[in-house]
Amino acid sequence: MTSTSPVAVRPTVAVAYHSGYGHTAVLAEAVARGAGATGATVVTVAVDTITEEQWAQLDAADAIVFGSPTYMGTASGAFHVFGEASSKRWFASAWNDKVAAGFTNSASKSGDKAGTLGFLQTLAAQHGMHWVNLGLKPGWNSSTASEYDLNRLGFFNGAAASTPSDGGPEAVHKADIATAEHLGERVARHTAVVLAGRAALAA
Repeated sequence: MTSTSPVAVRPTVAVAYHSGYGHTAVLAEAVARGAGATGATVVTVAVDTITEEQWAQLDAADAIVFGSPTYMGTASGAFHVFGEASSKRWFASAWNDKVAAGFTNSASKSGDKAGTLGFLQTLAAQHGMHWVNLGLKPGWNSSTASEYDLNRLGFFNGAAASTPSDGGPEAVHKADIATAEHLGERVARHTAVVLAGRAALAA
């Protein structure tokens, strides 16, 4: 993360995710940790067990960060179910103008993760949300670079992780966890700017 100084405006950031084997949950916790380090209020929602109360938490949040493993080149089936169920919010424009971002994990270094991030970005766009990119140059792409660089896999529109298929949640790479923390902090800080700007315009 780039900074731990608190933001002047305290937004609410929700992390809505599905995790099939625990790896994506580790990333969700990292995103939440990064956002929380700024002083933001953070809510985490596992979308495969979402309740009406949690739907209301998403509706009330200033930002929603979507997360899913990448299965067969796209988000998991459970996340797709959640995405389709969010159509009730689409009809009501309930998430219009919220801030959004996304993250994903797969076993392979590439693993067609861009397909999942693109799906998450499109879902946000359909809701009229404002997408926040990762905001990092690619790491680990030169002879002097390290696999412990932030954004070691070189994605731009979200945080991406690669975890061995035979490894448990503890095998999620430290650099990928740090990258997810960076995303959470970036979303919280950008959302605080948006809220402050709206308040200034309304004054």
